[in-house]
Amino acid sequence: MSEEVAAVPELTYPEVGATRDGGLPAGYHHLRHRVRLPDGGFPVAADALLGWRLHRAAGVVMRADAPRAAPGVRVTPGLGVGPVRLWGPTEVVWTVDEPDRAGFGYGTLPGHPEVGEEAFLVTRGADGVWFEVTAFSRPAHWYVRAGGPVVLGFQRAYAWWLGRTLRRLCRRR
Repeated sequence: MSEEVAAVPELTYPEVGATRDGGLPAGYHHLRHRVRLPDGGFPVAADALLGWRLHRAAGVVMRADAPRAAPGVRVTPGLGVGPVRLWGPTEVVWTVDEPDRAGFGYGTLPGHPEVGEEAFLVTRGADGVWFEVTAFSRPAHWYVRAGGPVVLGFQRAYAWWLGRTLRRLCRRR
């Protein structure tokens, strides 16, 4: 399959698809995290990523309109526990499902605590199998702004945790 991109007017930011190209827009906090996965782990990693298994294995509740990521699919990740769970409505804006690249990017919808886009990509090349998280975001609500550096630290920790979880899933294949 090839890359697909959706243009959705309800998204809360204008730079739709910027995580796909890697040129992140100014005016946002940027996150780039890359972790090596076990050799031979690409098929498992790609399936876990595109089918929401990675996020669920990392402890995230994923409410999704479809069993796999595809442009236009609405997905609401929930982080936290019980009544302190924070929900973030998003929509998948691009996907790629190729022999050596698989992943998606989703963008924020109204009601998300932040404004921006986050992408998750697995690649296979001569230098190995890699998982990458790329994001740009800024606060949409006062409580996220008040969190300041704690929120940014959480985002980095979340990317690290997803990488660790995906390595574990690849080892179980």
